[in-house]
Amino acid sequence: MLTDLKTAHDPYAPLRQRDFRWYLAGNFVSVLGTQMQTVAVGWEMYERTGSPLALGLVGLTQFLPVVLFVLPAGWAADRFPRRWVIMVTCLVQAMASLGLAWISWGQSHPYWMFASLWLAGTARAFQQPAKTSFVPHLVPLEVFSNAVGWNTGAFHLASVLGPAAGGLVLGVTGRAGWVYLIEAMAAFWFLLVLARLRVRHPERGRAVSSDGWGAGWRYVRRQPVVLGAITLDMFAVLLGGSVALLPIYAKDILRVGPEGLGWMRAAPGLGALLMAAWLAQRPPFRKAGRTLLGCVTGFGVAAIVFGLSRSFPLSLAMLLLAGMLDSVSVVVRHTLVQVLTPDHLRGRVSAINSLFIGASNELGGFESGLVAAWFGPVISVVSGGVGTLIVVAAIAWLNPPLRRFGSLGQVPNNVQAEFAPAKNSLAN
Repeated sequence: MLTDLKTAHDPYAPLRQRDFRWYLAGNFVSVLGTQMQTVAVGWEMYERTGSPLALGLVGLTQFLPVVLFVLPAGWAADRFPRRWVIMVTCLVQAMASLGLAWISWGQSHPYWMFASLWLAGTARAFQQPAKTSFVPHLVPLEVFSNAVGWNTGAFHLASVLGPAAGGLVLGVTGRAGWVYLIEAMAAFWFLLVLARLRVRHPERGRAVSSDGWGAGWRYVRRQPVVLGAITLDMFAVLLGGSVALLPIYAKDILRVGPEGLGWMRAAPGLGALLMAAWLAQRPPFRKAGRTLLGCVTGFGVAAIVFGLSRSFPLSLAMLLLAGMLDSVSVVVRHTLVQVLTPDHLRGRVSAINSLFIGASNELGGFESGLVAAWFGPVISVVSGGVGTLIVVAAIAWLNPPLRRFGSLGQVPNNVQAEFAPAKNSLAN
């Protein structure tokens, strides 16, 4: 049975919780460094190899650990205190970035970079389920949707500033190694922030047996709304994403150089930031299913126009629009996954969600690079946008519960008590 939340809408309620404020700030710095590094890796790999396939392999290398470790990563997030899991993975991320800096400065063969990227991908495979399932311990249920909005907004602000800053550092110094060093410092800063949190809803290790590793899969299969939302997002970004090919567009098609690449990487984040700021000021969607399907349709159209564009301003506009539409998908999907999942399963279900996200981003980058190597970058991007439209139509037809889903303020009664106590929302 579902119960509608009847609280007055206060968009700033999550920021009154001290632990959430610190978490938001630490995660922002961490994502900022990661976004800077992504630009540097793509530019350096293409500059040194000239291979679109190498760009695709960058995504594949970071995605494979998500596939291989999806079950143990979810189990770890449900078995051990999630804050400590995040801290350990931050340390591993810092080590991977230092490895990239050493390879870059030493002018080692660029394919050695894949070893560090694999290590970073492994860290993210374990970190993401712990991060997403940790936030409900920081805010009460009635403001969780807004907390997701603030967290998404901070992520996208970092996605705006990070690529632009990464491109600027590359343009000024001419060395990607400085960007990798900044990312290592950002990861270590997030570790220090997590260490100082005073969570009033303390975590403890949970008894999760090994035969429960697959419980997340079984739960998702029984939830058509959750399964439909994460599947739609995965195929939309996998097919319609063009991020991995931006270095080719920047250098060979639009001819705007590394600074232009930075702005192109920043444009989706800027669009998502603007949308997140608007979403934070409004109550949860009342027709979330239809809104999600409509926005993913627009995402596919934007991908098609970007692929055909030869104008830098038009290309930026389409990337901006794609980011705005994707922001809605992120908020809807993440809210659904967390509020429809009991706490003892959140780590494993979040790991499944992370697998779908990784497939859409890293595997999507490999798909884009592979198709570009065979048929060219324009066909890769345009065909992906067309594929996105086909996927939206198929899921809308095959998944009526998602199409008909209403307010994001509807949650199961048995999940409400598993968020942080309501009195913590005013803690300072």
